[in-house]
Amino acid sequence: MSSAAAGYRAPKWLPGGHAQTIYPLLIKPQPYPYLRERWETPDDDFIDLDWNATAARPAFPTDAPLVVLFHGLEGSSNSHYALSLMHALDAVGWGGVVAHFRGCSGEPNRLPRAYHSGDSDEIEWVLRRMRQAHANRPLYAVGVSLGGNALLKWLGERESAAGEILQAAAGISAPLDLVACGHNLARGFNRIYTRHFLQTLIPNAAAKLERFPGLFDGQRLRRARTVFEFDDIVTAPLHGFASADDYWTRCSSKPWLRGIRMPTLVLNAVNDPFLPRRALPGPSEVSATVTLEQPREGGHVGFVTGSLPGRLEWLPERVVGFFRQSL
Repeated sequence: MSSAAAGYRAPKWLPGGHAQTIYPLLIKPQPYPYLRERWETPDDDFIDLDWNATAARPAFPTDAPLVVLFHGLEGSSNSHYALSLMHALDAVGWGGVVAHFRGCSGEPNRLPRAYHSGDSDEIEWVLRRMRQAHANRPLYAVGVSLGGNALLKWLGERESAAGEILQAAAGISAPLDLVACGHNLARGFNRIYTRHFLQTLIPNAAAKLERFPGLFDGQRLRRARTVFEFDDIVTAPLHGFASADDYWTRCSSKPWLRGIRMPTLVLNAVNDPFLPRRALPGPSEVSATVTLEQPREGGHVGFVTGSLPGRLEWLPERVVGFFRQSL
């Protein structure tokens, strides 16, 4: 296990965690020509997967590496980090696929349930099916934000068994302590991120309530102003948790980091507005196979480099570089 400030340096023209979080959303990577595939789930629902151009080619070598990306809260294959990763994978001849969580691919899923930060069963199903379909490839997984928390939790739960599926993994800006993260998002300027998430979470939940009357309290939903309130009203009861506190406590990945048994990069900027510094894990809280990288700057899934208007290549290059070490 190593713990390092890593090689990231923020440009001088982009100071502070908030600017480093928000500005990347203004950088528009080139649109990506994904190939979409739909998988039917064992419980009669579906997820959509978007493949990069390299993996979609008929001549894609059967032994070329494949990277599975699990996106963040309300993210998709069009999120800036997904687009930049797919372009980077094309550049090195690797396959890539964005596995959408339920309801995140532009079409509502069929069931009352949706997705959540600790859904390791869904991670297991996606990755095991991916391994079966691509038995001869080096297979990697990267999770970003919510997807990173779910992936890291799965890795810790499965311990050595995860090595039957993956060669290595990475969790980027994962909210490792959901309790600390959730309460942090309700404070000060951080509430701008809460409003951003609720702009889609609440309408999507209201649409689901129309399809499934009585699923949860619609009046409470309309009054929700924090992620805690939303998770207490919607996410927790829909996925078998007693409350938001119960959900956040049981689904935080930080307690599972000691159980990880494969090479895993856990990358969090110290100035990430979502996760307070005190909640970041130290060397004694992770296994020997975990590489902690905690640069002082970078924001939440930011890591912009270069002169104006800035570039997003640092993050995908770091992920690919880490995975190359296991080849």
